Amino acid sequence: MTFKRFEVDFFTATILEWNQLLKQEKYKVIIIKSLRYLVNTERIYLNGFVLMNNHIHILWQIREANTRAAVQRDFLKYTAQQMKRDLLKNHPDVLAHFAVNAKDRKHQIWERNALSVSIWSEAVFYQKLAYIHQNPVRAGLCTLPEDYFYSSAAFYLGGSDNFGIVKHILD
Repeated sequence: MTFKRFEVDFFTATILEWNQLLKQEKYKVIIIKSLRYLVNTERIYLNGFVLMNNHIHILWQIREANTRAAVQRDFLKYTAQQMKRDLLKNHPDVLAHFAVNAKDRKHQIWERNALSVSIWSEAVFYQKLAYIHQNPVRAGLCTLPEDYFYSSAAFYLGGSDNFGIVKHILD
C-alpha cells in the first residue's frame, strides 16, 4: 500500500496544562461521541486512537470536501464546549483550573496548537499506531494495550470493535 501525502494524519491534543480532566470517563465519552459524529457524517475515516487522562492521539484520514484545519477546529471546539458545559454545571471548582486571560475566552480546555503530522508511509503509520496503543501500558493503566478500553488497540490486536467507528487502514 502506498500512502499519499496528507492522506493520514497523526493528531495529538493536550488538556490545558496537562490537567487530568479526561480521567473522568464522561469526558472520554464526549470525545468518542464527537469522533463517531465525524465518522458518521463522512468527514473522517478513523484509523486509530487512544484517549489518555490528559491528552489524546488520533490517526485519521480527512475525507474529500473537508479540510484538516476545519475538522480539527470543529472537533476541538465541540469537545471543549461540551466539557466546559458539564464543568460549569457539575464541577465549577474544577472549571476554575481552566480559566485563562484571553480576549476571546474566559476558559480553555485544550492547549493551543495541537500537533498534526502527515503520515508519509505505511511503516510510519504502524509505528505511530504502536506508539499510541502502548501509551496506556507506559502510563501503568493496563498490562496489554488491547485491555485499555479507550483505544483502538482492541480493534487491531484483540479482534473486538468496542466503538464501531474504527476503519482498518487496509480496508
